[in-house]
Amino acid sequence: MLHRIGRLYPDLYGRLGEHADKRFGIDPTDLPFAFLLEPSLRQPRLRAVRALPARLDASIRGPLAGLVGMVEGTLDGDALFFSRILWVEGDVAAALALRNAIDDARIDFGAVMLGPLGQRLGQVLRRKLQGRSAAVGVETWS
Repeated sequence: MLHRIGRLYPDLYGRLGEHADKRFGIDPTDLPFAFLLEPSLRQPRLRAVRALPARLDASIRGPLAGLVGMVEGTLDGDALFFSRILWVEGDVAAALALRNAIDDARIDFGAVMLGPLGQRLGQVLRRKLQGRSAAVGVETWS
């Protein structure tokens, strides 16, 4: 999936600059697993793990709806952070670089995973997640 993202959004990993070789933990607090992201320019990797390992450069925790909304640009990452819906630990500059790179790319995960069919499924998922966002206190900001 990361290779496909790299093809569809070729500037994404380059936007990380000095943070491209850092290790990020992404922990959807409402799921029983987390993700270890290594966005290296040479060979980006994303792995699902039961728990985040020690010695990460940065970790980001929060409800899945907030994380997906932030990645797709439908929710404001700063608002989620300052309202304590998302937590960032470790190298905040690296986490901010990751957020800015993703925000600039406006990734459509449905298109990444399944092409045109995925775009339609992504729209349905976004509507459902936005409903969940309201239930957990995640608000959209304009």
